[in-house]
Amino acid sequence: MGKVLVLYDTETGHTKKMAEYVAKGASKFPVEVRIKSVEEASKEDILWCDGIAVGSPTYLGVMSWRMKKFWDSIVDLWGNIDGKIGCAFSSSGGWGGGNEVACMSILTMLMNYGFLVFGVTDYTGEKFTLHYGAVCAGEPRKDEEIKACERLGERLAQWVLVYVDGKREYLKNLKN
Repeated sequence: MGKVLVLYDTETGHTKKMAEYVAKGASKFPVEVRIKSVEEASKEDILWCDGIAVGSPTYLGVMSWRMKKFWDSIVDLWGNIDGKIGCAFSSSGGWGGGNEVACMSILTMLMNYGFLVFGVTDYTGEKFTLHYGAVCAGEPRKDEEIKACERLGERLAQWVLVYVDGKREYLKNLKN
């Protein structure tokens, strides 16, 4: 059974709420899901997972210092965890606060570790999509924000099922 880790950092609780919705989306599929804050996670969690959703508040357009510090502290895993699947999500203080750039900083960091990263082309509301990851201004409250988080988790679980568990029948679900 594939294993999905939802790893997040939060200051206000907004990114934690997003993480809970991402985990809920992943849990709709037959994968094992763990949700951990960056403060309680360890490199064993990274070794354990097949796929990871990394969430961070947007700090000056990039991931939080705590998230960056975590990944810096496990650099000894570099070269040993490539081929895992990864995606990103971020909350900012307001729209235009750099959410998508923060997601790109997370994706770039994951790529440096060898993760296969993805975005999602689905629309979860009018003019609301998650190309670089799920983004939100503040706490996810609107239906399209919640759906974006859940859809990110769904897609991560589906990719894990296809690429790790070899369950090609889940490819058809990626088109919905």
